[in-house]
Amino acid sequence: MKNDLTGTSIIGRSRGAVTADAFRAFDPTTGNAVEPAFYSATLDELDRAAALAEAARIPYGVIPGRERAIFLRRIADNIEALGDELIERATLETSLPNARFVGERGRTCMQLRMFADLLDEGSWVDARIDHAIPDREPLPKPDVRSMLRPVGPVAVFCASNFPLAYSVAGGDTASALAAGCPVIVNAHIAHPGTAELVGNAVADAAMECGMPEGVFSLLFSSGYDIGQALVKHPSIKAVGFTGSRRGGRALMDIAAARPEPIPVYTEMSSVNPTFILPNAVRERGDAIVEGLLASVTGGVGQFCTKPGLVFLPTGSPGDGFAEKFDRMIEDTAPAPLLTGGISDAYKAASSKRKNEVKGFTFNTQSDLEGFAVNPSTFEVPAVDYLNTPELNEEIFGPTTLLVRSDRHDELLAIARSLEGQLTASVHGTEEDLRSYADLIAILETKVGRLIFNGFSTGVEVCPSMVHGGPYPATSDGRSTAVGSRAMTRFARLVCFQNFPDPSLPDELKEANPLGIDRMIDGKMSRI
Repeated sequence: MKNDLTGTSIIGRSRGAVTADAFRAFDPTTGNAVEPAFYSATLDELDRAAALAEAARIPYGVIPGRERAIFLRRIADNIEALGDELIERATLETSLPNARFVGERGRTCMQLRMFADLLDEGSWVDARIDHAIPDREPLPKPDVRSMLRPVGPVAVFCASNFPLAYSVAGGDTASALAAGCPVIVNAHIAHPGTAELVGNAVADAAMECGMPEGVFSLLFSSGYDIGQALVKHPSIKAVGFTGSRRGGRALMDIAAARPEPIPVYTEMSSVNPTFILPNAVRERGDAIVEGLLASVTGGVGQFCTKPGLVFLPTGSPGDGFAEKFDRMIEDTAPAPLLTGGISDAYKAASSKRKNEVKGFTFNTQSDLEGFAVNPSTFEVPAVDYLNTPELNEEIFGPTTLLVRSDRHDELLAIARSLEGQLTASVHGTEEDLRSYADLIAILETKVGRLIFNGFSTGVEVCPSMVHGGPYPATSDGRSTAVGSRAMTRFARLVCFQNFPDPSLPDELKEANPLGIDRMIDGKMSRI
C-alpha cells in the first residue's frame, strides 16, 4: 500500500490528472497552507468514475454478503496499517488532537467490521416468503418472495468535522458498500490529505479482494461544480451527505429536479436542546455544569450533536448554575475551528446573537491566530426566546444559549416550537420524568434520540442507535446514519413472484442455504 500523497483523484484503479485547478489544505492553528497541492477532478473524470460505478453495479450487487464482509474488513485492516501517518495528517489538517483521531479511527474501523458482521449473519435483507396456495378460492395465491437489494451507485459527501468517521470510509460509505452499492466519494476541501490516505486504503482493499473496478472512486474538488454534477449524474441512485443546512438543501433540490429523482440522506442542522429540570439542578448542578461545558466545547464545539440550546430554571439554584457556567466559559482557552470559513461564520453569528439577547459571556483573549475563536455563552428569558425565531439557528462552534424558565407551560410551548433535531436531553429525576411526561411526549415527535441524564455528544455505534431526526436535522426522519439500520438507506425492496427455486437469490431459496432469519407465511423462522 503506497501512502505518498499525489493530490490526484482515485478513479477506479487509475488516478486523475494534474489539472490547473489546484488547492491546498490549511493548518487551522496558523492559517497557513500545507503541502502538497490537490487537483480538482474534471467532468470527464467524473463521467469515467460514474461509468465504472455503473458497470460495477450488477457484478458487485450480486457478490455474496460474506465476500463483501471480507472486503469491508480488509478496508479496516488497511486503514489501521496507515498507522501514525494517518493520525498526524488528520491533526495537521484540523488542529484537533492526535487522541481524537486515534478514537475516530477506532470508531471507523469498528463501524466497517460491524457491517461485515451483519453481512456474515445475513438477516438484514428482511427476507419474506409467502408460499403459493394454488387451490385457494376464489383465486389461486401465487408464490411471493421479497428482500432488500442494493439501489445502485451512491455519492458520498465527506464531512468537515469528522475526517474519518463521516468521510471517505465513514458510515455512509461503509453502509453503502455493505448494502452492495458502488460508491463515489466527494472529498472535503478541508482535509484532502486525510481523504487520499484513506482512499488509497479502500482502493487497495478493492484490488486485494477482487472487487469490480468501479466499486470505489474518490474525487477532489476546490468548489461545488463536481459535487453538483455528481448528484445530477444519471448513474447515481442515492446520496449521503453530512454538513450544513444550506449545502444539504442544495443537494436535495438538485436531486429532486432530476428527470429521475433520487433520495438524498442528509444530516444538516441541529441545536440539540437540553432541558435541565428543577430537581436535577438542586441535586446534581455541579456535576451537570461540568458535563455541559465538556459537551459544548469538546471538539471546539464542532459536533453535530453539540447542545446549542440549554433550558434552565430561573431563580436559585439555576442562577448559580448559570454563573458557574459563565465563569468556566471565560476560563476556556480559544481554539481554532476547522476552516477559515467556519471561523468567520462563527464570529459573524456570535456578533449577531449579542444583539438578540440580554446577557452574554465570552473568553476575552484577543491575540488570536489562524482560525481560532473565543468560546461563548448567551442567556435569554424564555419569553424572549419564544418571540425571537432567530435564536433557534445553529452556531457551529464552542457556544450555547441558556434559556431561563420556571414555568411548565412555557417549557411545553418551547418544545412545540422546536424544529426537528438529532437529539434532546433531559436532566432530572424519576419524579421529574413523571411530572414532565407531557414534555417528553412532545420531544419524541421532534428528535431521533432522547437522552436521560446524559449529554448529546458521543454517538454510540451499535445496532439500536438512531442518528437522524425530523427535517431539518435530516432530510428523511425515518433514517439513521449510524447503526446497522444505516444500510437500509441504500437498499430497496424487490419482490420475486412464482420464480423457480434455482433462479432465486440464496436468501429466498426454500432450503435457506444461508441459515438466516426469514418471515415464512407471516411467522419468523430460521428454517
